[in-house]
Amino acid sequence: MNPNGAIIVQSNLEILVEIHNPNYESARDAIAPFTELVKSPEHLHTYRISHLSLWNAAATGLTAKDIEERLESQSKYPIPVSVLTEIEDYMGRYGLLQLRFENGQLILSSEDPVAFMEISQLKEITPFIEKKLSSTSAIVNAERRGHIKMALTLAGFPVEDLAGYTVGDPLPLKLRETTLSGNPFELRHYQKEAAQIFYASGSEKGGSGVIVLPCGSGKTVIGMATMALIQTKTLILTPNVSASRQWIRELLDKTTLTEDQVKEYSGEVKEIGPVTIATYQILTQRKRTPKKTDDNEEKEEPKELSYFPLFSAQHWGLMIYDEVHLLPAPVFRLSAEMQATRRIGLTATLVREDGKETEVFSLIGPKKYDIPWRVLESQGWIAKAECNEIRIPMNAELKMKYALASVREKITIASTNPEKTDIVKRLLGYYAKETDRILIIGQYIEQLTALSEELNIPLITGKTPNKERDVLYDAFRKGKLKNLMISKVGNFAIDLPDANVLIQISGTFGSRQEEAQRLGRVLRPKSDGGEAHFYSIVTQDSKEQEFAMNRQLFLTEQGYAYKILKRGDWDVLSRTPEEMQQIHSIK
Repeated sequence: MNPNGAIIVQSNLEILVEIHNPNYESARDAIAPFTELVKSPEHLHTYRISHLSLWNAAATGLTAKDIEERLESQSKYPIPVSVLTEIEDYMGRYGLLQLRFENGQLILSSEDPVAFMEISQLKEITPFIEKKLSSTSAIVNAERRGHIKMALTLAGFPVEDLAGYTVGDPLPLKLRETTLSGNPFELRHYQKEAAQIFYASGSEKGGSGVIVLPCGSGKTVIGMATMALIQTKTLILTPNVSASRQWIRELLDKTTLTEDQVKEYSGEVKEIGPVTIATYQILTQRKRTPKKTDDNEEKEEPKELSYFPLFSAQHWGLMIYDEVHLLPAPVFRLSAEMQATRRIGLTATLVREDGKETEVFSLIGPKKYDIPWRVLESQGWIAKAECNEIRIPMNAELKMKYALASVREKITIASTNPEKTDIVKRLLGYYAKETDRILIIGQYIEQLTALSEELNIPLITGKTPNKERDVLYDAFRKGKLKNLMISKVGNFAIDLPDANVLIQISGTFGSRQEEAQRLGRVLRPKSDGGEAHFYSIVTQDSKEQEFAMNRQLFLTEQGYAYKILKRGDWDVLSRTPEEMQQIHSIK
């Protein structure tokens, strides 16, 4: 017990954290590796300990004793015994079971005969057991390796997979010391550490897992460092074509790979090479074939996923899942069937809005490495960020329309509030220096299109051809274009290092991952060492404001505090004519 402690641990595995306590930051950082932030009102934040959060913590090397010590050092009151028991029980389950290959057979085993007997008799597990070998081991179906891991995790007994991996076709490559563009290049300490922890000297202890680091910290570089360690044919999966082409640029710029070795496989280009970069979308496409109905009419019937065989037939030694939190559910099937291939997931957040974190844990691997965002910020590896929520009112007419609308209509009405245009104009005027680069991002295409036309700012949406996107992104990077507007296609995997202001005019309901990704668009270190500024414009006293509280959870957990600006605070977004003249005189 600690009278100055900032946390209160409750028997339901929730932890209350006092925001105004002097020890708040150290307490938050202490519990972050094994908890998840549930809600963050003004005075007390609520975190939750879950079985999955404990298993991910165990995978990074934390023990039950480590967690107990962290809780006791930060807690105002004694820790409930039931909480300590739960932590010890579930942390002890990670690694209680192991998968290994012996004499060409996949063996499930445990050192605890009682536990093994109980688990092997579970109805979810028995279909996979082919033959009992002893009281502590059994032969299981090798072709169902991923399905076994998923079933055991869902049953509450995550297995440690030590069955090893296929070697894959060899692919010699090195990281360059000087990039093709002429800049010196070397791995940052955490990039080297993350790659080495994943690789684990080539042993079966490594080879599958997720690296969790903020946008702008160089996760792509970690992927390349992993490739340089493993030296094998590699399949890289990305969320869109822009991300694929960014990977291609980075690989050619920072490794010894050549253009004939790095190929794109997408809806536009279908080539396979020793390194192939494919989109998630191409893997989830289904071929449809006509089928006669009873009325002798032709009806299209969906077939199997078109491109799974194409990729599973290749002898990959490594798969890289970029933005793994966006992995579509059908691709989990591919992952379940390719458990003998080394797999690394790269993401800024393990949060998935579809609740499939368990699938990522079981099929891609547990969390192997992460660093709090604010730690990297303090070391200068990502830009310092200021987060603001600007709350705007509804006029009388809109209030009436909002009051009479359905729940879904209320969200749209609040999100597309016309008053937001004035705030965007104020921000564009406020950030008017030659070096400012402003991204405006939103969810509703009509809203974005109208704003784009009114402000004469180019807009990129899902319908914008990739060639046109590349031209606009390139112009923005080179400073020829100061402002750019993007729909949700800009949530991830676009490299715009000089963007220093992001204005969010609408979002996808309460998506925590989207908020994190959008802040990430402006977190890359600035050439002038300047700060990043994130503005989320929401309609006050509306469903949108409620969603905004949930959207901010992950970033609050990382240590970012949102400054709330209401109508009386908007003067800070206005400049005098003299200030404007001074800004425009800066070259």
